[in-house]
Amino acid sequence: MAGVLHAPLTAIFLIAEVTGGYDLFIPLMLTATISFSLTKYFYPHSVYTMELGRKGDLITHDKDHAVLTLMNINSVIETNFISVSPDMSLGDIVHKAVVKSNRNLFPVIDDKTKMLVGIILLDDIRPIMFDQSLYNEVIAKEVMQNPPAIIDMGKDKMTTIMKKFQDSNAWNLPVVKDNEYIGFISKSKLLTAYRRKLINITH
Repeated sequence: MAGVLHAPLTAIFLIAEVTGGYDLFIPLMLTATISFSLTKYFYPHSVYTMELGRKGDLITHDKDHAVLTLMNINSVIETNFISVSPDMSLGDIVHKAVVKSNRNLFPVIDDKTKMLVGIILLDDIRPIMFDQSLYNEVIAKEVMQNPPAIIDMGKDKMTTIMKKFQDSNAWNLPVVKDNEYIGFISKSKLLTAYRRKLINITH
């Protein structure tokens, strides 16, 4: 009980009550302490919380982890990005995407599968976007790049998403679900939502 349930005190007093005496109280304390310590070292979660801990859904005394666990990924996804197709010409990118968008990021989406095949940053095409002689010569897949990381709505928890931002040092990361493009999450919006949730659970 002390090891599997992570309940050493419960184990000690329950056995003392069942046996009807406290003659073995000291050995019980030693046994329960050793069992609990060894099990806690190798398995940080009890049998009741092991599955939640494995999924990353367990709310602990770690305030940062608790806040991220309670956050909803859908609340921070932005969808107001104009997408382009891999074969779209530079001229179409400029007139149909750049001119009409207030963002500097454009997802490249396959028309048939709706899968994200890359991203185009405004900085990627800035040196050539005013050269009209290239408007029909350059296409999207020639100037796109791979995103630094991809967020999977079906697999990634908020803790994983935050780690991807930290590891990639990106300001925006694309979101997919069942391999289909959904939108983007920005680091600024994620941190804003985190601060709001932190205020809510601490007041």
